[in-house]
Amino acid sequence: MAECNVCFRHCAIKEGQTGFCGARVCMNGEVTAANYGRITSLALDPIEKKPLNRYHSGSTILSVGSYGCNLRCPFCQNSGISWSPEAFACAESCEYASPEELAAAALRLRSRGNIGIAFTYNEPLIGYEFVRDTAKLVHDNGMVNVLVTNGTAEPNILDELIPHIDAANIDLKGFTDRYYRDVLGGDRQTVMAFIEKAVRHWHVELTTLIIPDENDTEAEMRELSRWISGLRGDDGNVIGKTVPLHISRFFPKFRMTDRPPTDVGLIYRLADTAREYLDHVYTGNC
Repeated sequence: MAECNVCFRHCAIKEGQTGFCGARVCMNGEVTAANYGRITSLALDPIEKKPLNRYHSGSTILSVGSYGCNLRCPFCQNSGISWSPEAFACAESCEYASPEELAAAALRLRSRGNIGIAFTYNEPLIGYEFVRDTAKLVHDNGMVNVLVTNGTAEPNILDELIPHIDAANIDLKGFTDRYYRDVLGGDRQTVMAFIEKAVRHWHVELTTLIIPDENDTEAEMRELSRWISGLRGDDGNVIGKTVPLHISRFFPKFRMTDRPPTDVGLIYRLADTAREYLDHVYTGNC
């Protein structure tokens, strides 16, 4: 048995078994990424789809995903590769691509406007070793690396990736401990600490998906955006006001098909609330 150090769970994993995320396994007494190089999704996407609206606008980026996740969002848009039985079956069935192969593929697509690789679709941090190894080679080719993440990782994992990532979209899914704990199976303080450190090193944009009756009040949005506005850069100066926030509309999905879509008018009102504190607020899925 060995302890995983990737996220707040610190899973104690028995030999040959996987942790909560379904992607980290204990082999020979050590925890490694069972999903290393296992590819479930690969697409050349507009950078705005990550979403990143203030980073290399108009470009495309080769987006790659694996399987597994360390949260349990009941509205997951990618449940088939994140935390369903089908997702965990990918350990045996999905294709393998080495870091060298992915970096070479990104370089070949440069003529189509590709600027690098985005690690996305499932939760990339649970396979941070593959992200790190691939990102190094992408940088060697003069291209960039983007991380699309829930931010649920310990500081030592972030330290591993800081030199190799250029930009990130990080989910700040809500601003109450109850929501993170009881609905998402996560830990808000872990995510906040991740964001506080990430903005000191990368271009960071944040995304909040608004779920009816969960995180949809103006009071919570005001508290969330006020906190963002106080974020500091590596020099200690306050930079949070310029950190972009994407406020997205929910549609019934996965295990939350009993909820109506978020009211469009509410999304616009919450965006106006966030603009009391932030310079760059965007609405999504409206």
